[in-house]
Amino acid sequence: MGYSIKEVAEKFGLSIYTIRYYDKQGLLPFVGRNASGYREFTESDLRFVHTICCLKDTGMKISDIKQYIDYCMAGPATIADRKRLLTAHRQQVVAQQKKLRENLQEIDYKLDVYNQPNASDIITQQRQYVSQEKQANHLPNPFQKSNS
Repeated sequence: MGYSIKEVAEKFGLSIYTIRYYDKQGLLPFVGRNASGYREFTESDLRFVHTICCLKDTGMKISDIKQYIDYCMAGPATIADRKRLLTAHRQQVVAQQKKLRENLQEIDYKLDVYNQPNASDIITQQRQYVSQEKQANHLPNPFQKSNS
């Protein structure tokens, strides 16, 4: 069964423009055109599009995705190159996940404070501490509006 560009766009939550852009960037060399000249995607094409979306969604640059697709089109002789490219990208994704976990912990900490029954008292104490710290360092109090 073949799929139109519109069907593929809907299936992957992409715009038709994005799919055309990917094609112009050389990411879709595996997609054929039917007798009318329209792109026609097969099931195996959809697997490639899924991989492209996965790589893009995890922050891989278009140029690196193109390199990966080129390796795939070249055949099994490029397996080592594919592994090297994906391993490097995987390391970047893991680092991003670590950073996101750390940021999520900070958000959760803040929400924890705001969910306390005495949240207003906690915030007032924090503001007082900041004000005293700024005063001790001869810096302006960030909570007082200046008259300038």
